[in-house]
Amino acid sequence: MSAPWITYRPELKVLDCTIRDGGLVNDHKFEDAFVRGVYDACVESGIDYMEIGYKNSKELFPRSDFGPWKHCDEEDIRRIVGENDTPLKLAAMCDAGKSEWKTQVIPKADSVLDMIRVAFYAHQTSEADDMIRHAAEQGYEVSANLMAVSTNTEQEIDQVLDVIAESPAGVIVVVDSFGSLYAEQIEILVKKYLECGKTTGKQVGMHAHNNQQLGFANTIEAIIHGANRVDASMAGLGRGAGNCPMELLIGFLRNPKFKIRPIYKALEEFLLPLSRQYDWGPHVQYNITGQHNEHPRSAIAARAGEARDRYVEFYDKLISDV
Repeated sequence: MSAPWITYRPELKVLDCTIRDGGLVNDHKFEDAFVRGVYDACVESGIDYMEIGYKNSKELFPRSDFGPWKHCDEEDIRRIVGENDTPLKLAAMCDAGKSEWKTQVIPKADSVLDMIRVAFYAHQTSEADDMIRHAAEQGYEVSANLMAVSTNTEQEIDQVLDVIAESPAGVIVVVDSFGSLYAEQIEILVKKYLECGKTTGKQVGMHAHNNQQLGFANTIEAIIHGANRVDASMAGLGRGAGNCPMELLIGFLRNPKFKIRPIYKALEEFLLPLSRQYDWGPHVQYNITGQHNEHPRSAIAARAGEARDRYVEFYDKLISDV
């Protein structure tokens, strides 16, 4: 057998996070045509899930400052997808501490969404457990996304997983928020998450950021060790360094179910023009924050200012602040 055989697992499912994670670049102010273009590409390419945005608080993120994909009201989603009479499933993310989830996550019977992804930090596990249970009770598929796992101790991770193991979440996702993890760490985490979920049949996912240009490689590593739910975005669109690029992932999987041409079409028609307006990708400042396991906010600020090409200045300031 040739090497690619390992990637052909019918149970492996792909989630597109272009609009949700990519919206962190432009405050989720995508035009409808852009969102529709990504949606059409997901449908035509055979992608399993599209994460269309957040369900976060309108008080914390007012409509005057953020586009509709920060809140994902039903009327906004349906304006793009109608009843979504396609095999593609739709997801939205709720952040612990930033979402009015008790009222925003309405019964599945009244929503075109299929999945709620609960994102949380370790200290928010109790609220996340409540959020997961609420979403499941409303009839949704649910995933648990422990963010910034690279900042947690093994004991902290184990404590979180003990709680999530007893929750109705069907997926637990390894989230490399700072793009700081390497292959060996991905292997350890995927195996740890698999062990957590084995008694209840939970799947393990991977959400890789590209600070050290390892987003794609780390996603492959997660797949090799048993992750069956993987995230990517078209052109790697996402906050700061961005994510694993969808066009690379689909090309790697070699599953005849997936079609790569619609993704290239979306890149050409929508992502390329956007790249002329907004800055994302694994620039040097993001390499530096990734290597130091730091949140990319300082790199984002540096890239937005006049010092965007002063790498040494950025490096010196970062290590003096650590």
